[in-house]
Amino acid sequence: MMLVLDVIASVVAAYWLLMLVLHTAGLRRVPKLPRVSRPPDEEPLVSVIIAARNEEAAIGRTIAALVQQTWRNLEIIVVNDRSTDRTGDVAEQWVRDGSPKVKVVHVDILPEGWLGKNHAMYTGYQHAAGNFLLFTDADIAFHPDAIRSAMGYMLQSRADHVSLIPYFVARSFRLRGFVHFFGTTLYLSKPPWKPNDDRQTRDGIAIGAFMLLTRDAYERIGTHRELKFRPDDDLQLGIRIKRRGLRQRYLIGTGHLRVGWYPSLSAAVRGLEKNMFAGIGYSLPTLCFVIFAVLLFHVFPYAGVWIPGGWHQAAFAAAIPSMLGVYGLYTVKVFDDKPFDLLLLPLFALIYLYVFVRACVLTLARGGIDWRGTFYTLEELKKRS
Repeated sequence: MMLVLDVIASVVAAYWLLMLVLHTAGLRRVPKLPRVSRPPDEEPLVSVIIAARNEEAAIGRTIAALVQQTWRNLEIIVVNDRSTDRTGDVAEQWVRDGSPKVKVVHVDILPEGWLGKNHAMYTGYQHAAGNFLLFTDADIAFHPDAIRSAMGYMLQSRADHVSLIPYFVARSFRLRGFVHFFGTTLYLSKPPWKPNDDRQTRDGIAIGAFMLLTRDAYERIGTHRELKFRPDDDLQLGIRIKRRGLRQRYLIGTGHLRVGWYPSLSAAVRGLEKNMFAGIGYSLPTLCFVIFAVLLFHVFPYAGVWIPGGWHQAAFAAAIPSMLGVYGLYTVKVFDDKPFDLLLLPLFALIYLYVFVRACVLTLARGGIDWRGTFYTLEELKKRS
């Protein structure tokens, strides 16, 4: 028994040491977006597409921030996706007030075979005139130079797609710790520097808060028509960009945009119901692997150091600083936050596991997901993904 425990502890310690070395080196290839204030000789038209449903509290601020961008050649297309509140009226007020940059498109009926947000983004594209498309959300706080800086970087690097990691605003310590754990765990499986490597065409990524790409690139991946039934449409868009051999850049944009991911941890728990199972391809074996891996690599080391006798105590004790180093690295460098929540890392691991398992079990129990006011069966999600 002690021999088995020693082997497990050695594997865990080796894994975290390897991750610390790899991610310390890799994150050097994920730059912060530099701020650009000097305009280029000419400004191509950028079509900003916002899919908004029941966002009356946020959409006005987002439009205001976009209207005030120092990149002047913009059109702002707000797609009001079957809202039951005043989202459409708030957006239309900008048109009535004479803002030439704002267009509002109303979607009253969701066509068969589409997820609502994906259809709204595709609808926005159909109304867009620019050769550059920026897909974003309705609750983003933009720095005035955000689009200028991203376009400057995109043109200089000749990229087809630029996606930015925003600063995630969290109103509570619990939510902040969960955000840091969730994001770092994602990047352990999808290293954020790989999209910036033009030699590989397998590993791509994107964040829905800021996806800037050329019209040609968007059309070459088949637009959102190829993502009709993907709750994780932003990630899938990034993967398809990369697999088509297009030039992708993934950067830290915490100084340029801020987003309140969810208002509370309980809201995050509910909000993630729709896409956690989709993220693992609706696979029960993968779910079992996730449970095993989170417990083994994130929780068990803290218990293992208290089991007396053998090599395992020293190995688990060595694993914990390496693990904390990885999560601290992402918290400070990528999420631009203080790493205070690292002290409760195993707790956030258990919360993450609860959210993950809960989302998958509910999807199975309900036979599907409820998203933006429409229920989608698990059968059709699997079939059309």
